[in-house]
Amino acid sequence: MRVSELAGRAGVAPSAVRWYEGVGVLPHPSRLRNGYREYDETDLARLRLVVSLRRLGLSPEDAGRLARLCLERGAVDLDLTPLLVEQRAVIARQRADLDRLEGELLDLELTIAAAGRVTRKEHSMSDEPIRVLFVCTHNSARSQIAEALLGRYGGNDFEAHSAGTETREVNPYAVRVLADLGMDWSDGRSKLITQFLDQHFDYVITVCDRARETCPVFPGSENTLHWGLDDPSEVEGSDDEKLAAFQRTQMEVSARLRPFIEVALRAAGRARRAAVAD
Repeated sequence: MRVSELAGRAGVAPSAVRWYEGVGVLPHPSRLRNGYREYDETDLARLRLVVSLRRLGLSPEDAGRLARLCLERGAVDLDLTPLLVEQRAVIARQRADLDRLEGELLDLELTIAAAGRVTRKEHSMSDEPIRVLFVCTHNSARSQIAEALLGRYGGNDFEAHSAGTETREVNPYAVRVLADLGMDWSDGRSKLITQFLDQHFDYVITVCDRARETCPVFPGSENTLHWGLDDPSEVEGSDDEKLAAFQRTQMEVSARLRPFIEVALRAAGRARRAAVAD
């Protein structure tokens, strides 16, 4: 078969075939008397393997090497096994990243819907801050981090609080990740949701994991948002692994606060005055 047919059956451009041959990923084909390249079914099988392995993330060299071994020896070089294991891990990380992005998108959609329920007249004629209550079960990690970050990023436009259905000592890793941002949260205290029941909040935001936890309900609130965040305190392992979990939580909270602050300010009829750090 000619290069155009080979490329078409493998789902790539003829130029890709020539490039693979030029860098040694594919062997140079035999040529007819007129100089045209001539390929057979073995060449097609090798090219299809290379294309599939490249789509999995292997380098051109490793993809060509593995394809050659599979076809010529019928065995896989043990040196390539770790590469395949690593690619599986990479795919798993990419899938987790996509899940987080989907969660952020859903949270943003709900934030916009919630902001639409806040009338501008509630705030546009006064300098009263937009009151936000973050709620989770123990008020020891996620809601504490959210309260601290909104207090910093939202400035005087927001008044941030947090609470839980139970109280527990504020997790020291939460204090550490906030300290890394230059925030002293050593005096942070866990608070019961009951002490806020007679107060008005513009937004009540629960920060429990959608899949594994039942978040507490704040009675009387019609403007509740839910940000599905994993509980970093459940991560086991070394000190570095635990700290990394809280750093991820801090970044996820920050990612949700950026659009929330902007949307909430606009819903209140105010010009953006808050400066959200990266």
